[in-house]
Amino acid sequence: MPAWARLGELEDPPAKAEVEDELEQEARARWVAEAALDRKGREVMALDVSDLTSYADTLVLVTGTSDRHTRAIADAIGEAARAHGEKPLGVEGYDDGRWVLIDLGDVVVHVFQAEVRATYDFERLWSDAGTIDLSSLAASA
Repeated sequence: MPAWARLGELEDPPAKAEVEDELEQEARARWVAEAALDRKGREVMALDVSDLTSYADTLVLVTGTSDRHTRAIADAIGEAARAHGEKPLGVEGYDDGRWVLIDLGDVVVHVFQAEVRATYDFERLWSDAGTIDLSSLAASA
């Protein structure tokens, strides 16, 4: 029997809901990144961790230059969340401003100062994660 006739042996295409979830995940990462870039966030990247952990689908990493800058970036992301009808489930580290974590449910945002980001090296820690392409945002910022 030819390969094309053995339908049961072929990998099933992704379900419509899976494709819609992936598009929604990318859209959420993009508006978070846009908010960070609007406040001059640096080294913005989004990691798809949906296959690696159960507590989030996406991690967005951003670098700020000072405690005031990281708080300003966090404020912009919080405002963007509200504009999209979402409310952060939690915010940690805002007062200190060295590492602000914003929990948006399946998107978790980490706004670091450069030395903190280098210390924890999330890019290495989550090296098995895929990345969500944000290059068009970076080019327009």
